[in-house]
Formats: sequence, structure tokens, C-alpha cells
Amino acid sequence: MSDSDDDDVPRLSAHTLAALQEFYSETGGGPEQPARDSFAVGAVEEDWRMSQFWYSDETACRLAEELIHEAGDGGRIACVSAPSVYQKLKQRVVRGSDSVSAVVLEYDRRFSRYGQDFVFYDYNEPLNLPTSVTPRSFDVVLADPPYLSQECLTKVAQTIKYLSKGKVLLCTGAIMENLAKELLDLKMCGFLPQHSRNLSNEFRCFVNYPSRLLPC
Repeated sequence: MSDSDDDDVPRLSAHTLAALQEFYSETGGGPEQPARDSFAVGAVEEDWRMSQFWYSDETACRLAEELIHEAGDGGRIACVSAPSVYQKLKQRVVRGSDSVSAVVLEYDRRFSRYGQDFVFYDYNEPLNLPTSVTPRSFDVVLADPPYLSQECLTKVAQTIKYLSKGKVLLCTGAIMENLAKELLDLKMCGFLPQHSRNLSNEFRCFVNYPSRLLPC
């Protein structure tokens, strides 16, 4: 092909390319991407109707690091209504993520794309879980209840107690501090989780173990 032919080829500006990439990421279209991209935070778009607000990439990484450390080699992690942290674990970009296994308990069936790692979960039926999910079978449980209400946290706490061998990491609004203490004996950490979209409610992390990465 001659130089003159090259000049006839349509070219997209950097701005247009960026906009096109954003469109592809939101619609799931565009050129085929490596399999790992299916686990990128935001690969499944937030749906505010289900009270979905994904963590920032930095927060998802920080929480994934905490879970890996606490689970230990060969440990099992349950992410209850916290799909963005599950995704970060499965991306294999956080050190040690290949030494643990993780499942995501989620109401949104779009996450069934993750096969056997997906467990359908409705907090209104906190113990309605498949037989494959056995009591006290997870070394650490991360939960992010979808609603800031006493009812929601009380029911999610039942699920946490069923799943956990002991260690619990809860992410919810700061206003739930007293209830988190009452239900699960959790204490607030200094770490401030951030979301990809700014929320009006102050979010915090709560744990029931000595945390090195999330100092309390």
C-alpha cells in the first residue's frame, strides 16, 4: 500500500477512541478482550435499582489484600453482596490471589457468568442457600449489605454467622456501627472505603479480628 493509500484510511482521534472504548465497556460490545477482563471491576455495570455501588479500584485491591492475608494459603473467601471485591480477587492482579478461592453471593443473576463461583443470594431469605454451601466453611467472610437498615444488616448477619469460621469483614455505613457491634461484635476500622461514584453516606469497615491492613 502506498503512502497516498494510507492517507485515505479513516482515522479516529484519541478523544473518539476513548469514547468508543467507554461505550464498549458499558455495553459489553467491541473487540474480544482477554478473559481476565471479564473480572474487571465494572465489567458488570452498576444497577442503582438494586442498590449497587462498586468500589473504586484502589479500595477493591485493598480489601482483596486484606482477605487474602486473613484467609491464608488455601483459604476460602465468601463475598456477600460485594462482587467488585470478588472480581478483584479473580483478576489475579493482587499478590497471593492465586493461593485462595472465592465465591460471590449475589442477588443479581448477571453474575452467574462466573459459573460455580456464583451463589444466588437474597438477604430476605438469609439461610436459603444451596447444599453446596456448608456451615462455617469460609475462612473469612466479606459482606456489604445492599441497604443501610436494621432489617437488612440483621438478616445479612445471619448469613455471615452461617458461613464464617470466625473472621468477618463488614463494609457498611458508619451509622450502622452500634448494630454491627451488637450483632457480630465488630469494631470500626480507620480505613475509609471509596466507591467509583461518590456516595452521600459515610462508609466504613468493621472487623472482629486484629487487622494489619485495616488498622482499627
